[in-house]
Amino acid sequence: MQQPFAGLTVLVLEDEYLIAMEIEQICKEAGAADVRLAGSLDEAVMLSGTTEPDVVVIDLNLRGESTLDFARSLREQAVPFLFATGMADLSGIKAEFSAVTVVKKPYDSSTLVNAIAATARGSPAALIERRQ
Repeated sequence: MQQPFAGLTVLVLEDEYLIAMEIEQICKEAGAADVRLAGSLDEAVMLSGTTEPDVVVIDLNLRGESTLDFARSLREQAVPFLFATGMADLSGIKAEFSAVTVVKKPYDSSTLVNAIAATARGSPAALIERRQ
């Protein structure tokens, strides 16, 4: 079995517990060395300060709270990230985050694995097939 995440530390910012657990399982099966889950922005900031993630998976909306400022801080720190979201209208982020991969929920595990692996490698978002 291929392990495209071998040795990677993945931070997952997701407020839906079952979805977060599913992403964690997908990452572990793909060989991630460590997967950290954050259900709130406060947890994400704390974890990103104590762990140096290789890649971050960000839900755009946590119980009505935008995660865009967190994404901006990751971009300033040159930490690779992607968005995994169920939001239908992405027009608000397309201009500012045009180079960032967006994986639309619901997604299958292979789509998510490919997106995370490409993001961790620094591949352009255009290489990921995204449902819009």
